[in-house]
Amino acid sequence: MVNQQTLADYSSSAPEALKYDQRIGGYFVAIRLDEFSAESIEATSVYSRKDFYKITLATGNAIFHSMNKEYHIRPDECALIFTNREVPYRWEVLTENCSGYSCMFTEDFLPSHTYLRRPDWTVFDSNSQSVFPLNKLQKDFFTSLFLKMLAEQESTYRYKDDLLFLYVLECIHAAMKMGPNLESRGRTASDRLSESFKIMLASQFPVVTPSQPIQLRTAQAFADRLAVHANHLNRALKAITGCTTKKLIMERVMQEANALLLYSDWTISQISYSLGFDEPTHFTQAFKLYTGKTPSSIRQNV
Repeated sequence: MVNQQTLADYSSSAPEALKYDQRIGGYFVAIRLDEFSAESIEATSVYSRKDFYKITLATGNAIFHSMNKEYHIRPDECALIFTNREVPYRWEVLTENCSGYSCMFTEDFLPSHTYLRRPDWTVFDSNSQSVFPLNKLQKDFFTSLFLKMLAEQESTYRYKDDLLFLYVLECIHAAMKMGPNLESRGRTASDRLSESFKIMLASQFPVVTPSQPIQLRTAQAFADRLAVHANHLNRALKAITGCTTKKLIMERVMQEANALLLYSDWTISQISYSLGFDEPTHFTQAFKLYTGKTPSSIRQNV
């Protein structure tokens, strides 16, 4: 069985900027690969799944190992590599000349007003292209994006997380433009239904008052509003996202729950009610099942 490496494990011997605090919710960091210590480089050599997403801009000499494939980045070459939480991988650094940049972020580093999920971007899809060799012009472009990330994360700008997300998004879309042409496949009925579901789900968040709970909490409720059978909606979402209707709903509800526990002064009972749970005990059970923690433990660590 392949082990999972957490961001906290990964950052234990990394530069100070990478130190990870699980209490703060959505997390992002950009770093220079040159700043990695020998211990940090050794951590990247462990073949494992990670609990975070990562984009790496690397100039050799190193080998990236993933899904029984090897990608050798030589000293005079540069590549952009996207990794997700599902597929195990490791880096084999051959010399001290490997340099570049990397950014890492957790699943909940995502503006609350968007319905986008990491698997919605093909670069994080294990069945699509995730390694992009770069020419000099492309290398310069992505380098400029990483330099913007590095500068912005040190700023005191109130909305810097939103801006950092936009830099990540620009990096993702620039890479997808370099991949196979996705426009050749027309939008299907499943595409359209999935899009409608995501917009409807996103429209319920963020929750602004505990007195107005979200109205759509079950697969059947969404299916009724979309005028389709629940099984048909589930099949469409599975085909497009790889997830069931129930899982997609729960992902977003738990993301909102975590944010409210961290940043609001609402009681756990109020949070429970606002997210559509009949009883606080039901909310506690669901939250623990999804996150491995109780709501009260999140509050205690704030």
